[in-house]
Amino acid sequence: MRFDVISLFPDMFSVVRDLGVTGRAYKQQLWSLGLWNPRDFTHDIHRTVDDRPYGGGPGMVMMAEPLEQAVDAARASRSDAEPAPVVLMSPTGKRYDQGVAQQLADSTGAILICGRYEGVDQRFIDRCVTHELSLGDYVLSGGEIAALAIIDSVVRLLPGALNDADSALQDSFNATLTGLLDSPHYTRPDTYQGLAVPPELMSGHHVNIAQWRRRQSLALTARRRPDLIVAARRDGLLSKADEAFLKSLDASVIQP
Repeated sequence: MRFDVISLFPDMFSVVRDLGVTGRAYKQQLWSLGLWNPRDFTHDIHRTVDDRPYGGGPGMVMMAEPLEQAVDAARASRSDAEPAPVVLMSPTGKRYDQGVAQQLADSTGAILICGRYEGVDQRFIDRCVTHELSLGDYVLSGGEIAALAIIDSVVRLLPGALNDADSALQDSFNATLTGLLDSPHYTRPDTYQGLAVPPELMSGHHVNIAQWRRRQSLALTARRRPDLIVAARRDGLLSKADEAFLKSLDASVIQP
């Protein structure tokens, strides 16, 4: 079992490597840890990993290239017969639960991506990320705490990690924008690996940008968290334009 972590703050992971149940399991070589800082894959004097978002708005967005090169390095260092899943810690991801923890414990591990700032360039997600996971309906300053929680919850399920082999069987859950999900983010360059920034975000037309983002948010939420659509509708947070757009979506788009 191996976890590779892509993070701007790799020192945070000394907690699971050195302390507690996970630290003991690490010393017993039940699992291993690779740490990769995206700044080590930059090519400018400032080691830049973020830039302003296209279309305007607050915060910064993590750039695609340093993240992808870090993932490539992590993949090259692993000896898995099958490619390891690349998992982004994201509020738009599938809700993490004990069932997912058990699936990971039964596997050879994963590459965990810890985002920061306002988000991650969507083109990196499209090209490299195979899964997105969320701890719940709240926002953290970065993905590190979520990744630490995942590593801890998985490692303790490994045979030999706990003093009492039956202890994990008694754990809980053993054997789940007006309340909507955010829209995708993009930053420089304009075109990355043949993928262009959506033209709406390049238009400079604030009304069109706002409409594009709202529709992306509605479509993503309908597809991944339809319960949030139900809650927003119940609370009167959806406009007539929102409802008309949701009705226009193909049924296959909004399957949970």
